[in-house]
Amino acid sequence: MKRTIGQIASMCGGTLHAQADAERMVEGVFTDSRRPQSLGLFVPLAGERFDGHHYVQQIVSEGGATAYLWQKDHGTPPSVNAIEVEDTLEALQHLAAAYLRETDVSVVGITGSNGKTTTKDIVNALLGTTFKVHKTEGNYNNHIGLPLTVLSMPQDTDILILEMGMSGRGEIRLLANIAQPDVAVITNIGESHLLQLGSRTEIARAKLEIASGIKSGGLLIYNGDEPLLPQVLAEPETVKPEGLKLFTFGLAADNDDYPIEITSDEEGSSFITAQSGQEAFRLPLLGQHNVVNGLAALAVARHFNVDADHIRKGLSSLKLTGMRIEVVKCSDGLTVLNDAYNASPASMKAAIQTLSAYQTSGRKIAVLGDMLELGAEEKQFHEEIGRFAAKHNIEALFTYGALGASIAQGAQGTMPTANVHAYTDKQKLIQHLRSYLHADDIVLVKASRGMRLEEIVDALKNGPLQN
Repeated sequence: MKRTIGQIASMCGGTLHAQADAERMVEGVFTDSRRPQSLGLFVPLAGERFDGHHYVQQIVSEGGATAYLWQKDHGTPPSVNAIEVEDTLEALQHLAAAYLRETDVSVVGITGSNGKTTTKDIVNALLGTTFKVHKTEGNYNNHIGLPLTVLSMPQDTDILILEMGMSGRGEIRLLANIAQPDVAVITNIGESHLLQLGSRTEIARAKLEIASGIKSGGLLIYNGDEPLLPQVLAEPETVKPEGLKLFTFGLAADNDDYPIEITSDEEGSSFITAQSGQEAFRLPLLGQHNVVNGLAALAVARHFNVDADHIRKGLSSLKLTGMRIEVVKCSDGLTVLNDAYNASPASMKAAIQTLSAYQTSGRKIAVLGDMLELGAEEKQFHEEIGRFAAKHNIEALFTYGALGASIAQGAQGTMPTANVHAYTDKQKLIQHLRSYLHADDIVLVKASRGMRLEEIVDALKNGPLQN
């Protein structure tokens, strides 16, 4: 964003401090005092355990910003280019919304329990072949990160791709009303946030808050394999725009687009869809679930008239955010499927299916840990994962954590007891794996981020097997 201080004050509903130079130009917005921008606007956010106002004087003395927001309840601001506002966070959000309204950019909003980051990355790759795009980076998908993403968007951007995360009701509505997407995507409804919301129906209602911000005549693309979405969409309480268009994707043949054929190898998946004719698309990602994410991205690309050749070009150059499922080839020949970034029942089952379908001459081993924040039924969810793994051609199951023990319990009775191993000591688990694994085995490692199972991946990469 590049605006004068006076324009920024008007956009965010603030008033200029007496010392402020209304004509001074500002470029960029930041909230982290450790990463100053000398030409930028500093927004000091105030929370329960921090207050950015405490760092304003330091930034002033170091010449670290051109202008500052200042919350009125913090007294008189320093003698700087200050814009006084009632609430700095709300002012940041108003500023982002106003900036978007002043541009001709098209907006794609993406939410869902699982797969939203991967889908965002695929959408970015496909649209980037034809348009100038700007997307959410890292985990900037909340009430602070989304406005910062908007404000970091170059003025000449054609399409803005925004990921929208949440932990409770009302959060997606806020983000959608800032972004006002032309196209919105809901990847799926899973069990993440059951602890906060209590039921999958409530999760569906929270995700469908994205519809409240879609522009009139806009498009909602959603996973048609999830019956809760059309059910909640039809509820009178669900806010949606006039002339809303709908498009469904998924595995079932009653969706608007679905895969007719999927073939997989260790480098990814090739698939033909109902709308693609006989020519296959090649996705450099493992797993049927990622083909479904790809279907959502294809629908977005087609909406913007990206042709099939450019879609294939985009898929071939796909770059993913963060620690998603990654094929790690260890020096001793072992293959590890590293999916230690996050876990929910839906994503855990998808990863197990990926392991089961993987082509290998060796054994298929699963190392699974706790799935966090699942609420009162967490034990049952973990037992169900164990039963699911036992039915999917897994040679041996290793679990880690107190809830991981319930995964092991669920697998027993279907898998031989000698092939199920539960641990609460990570180092002992690593030692057992090193003595158990062979060079031609493939190992899936997956749990919630808080379990830090990437430590197991690192140990297998760096330490020799004992067989």
